Amino acid sequence: MTPEPAEGAESPPTEHQPILRVVKGDLTAEELAALVAVVAARNAAAAHAAARTRPAARSQWGHPTRQARLPHRFGPDLWRRSAFGG
Repeated sequence: MTPEPAEGAESPPTEHQPILRVVKGDLTAEELAALVAVVAARNAAAAHAAARTRPAARSQWGHPTRQARLPHRFGPDLWRRSAFGG
């Protein structure tokens, strides 16, 4: 457990990296809010699209259960069914 700070003591400042930075021009508060809304909407749309996609089905060709083979049975025409496991 971490000790709680005493009353009146300030917590140490935490530094955050800005997500967006205006490098050219002078934006008004409304323009900055519109920019943040567009970026947030695109991020939410990308996250929603990623959540809707299914992972690709794994090929059964290399699945470990295929390595456990059935014993060969002998008899007339059984060689034809040997590839089907039965």
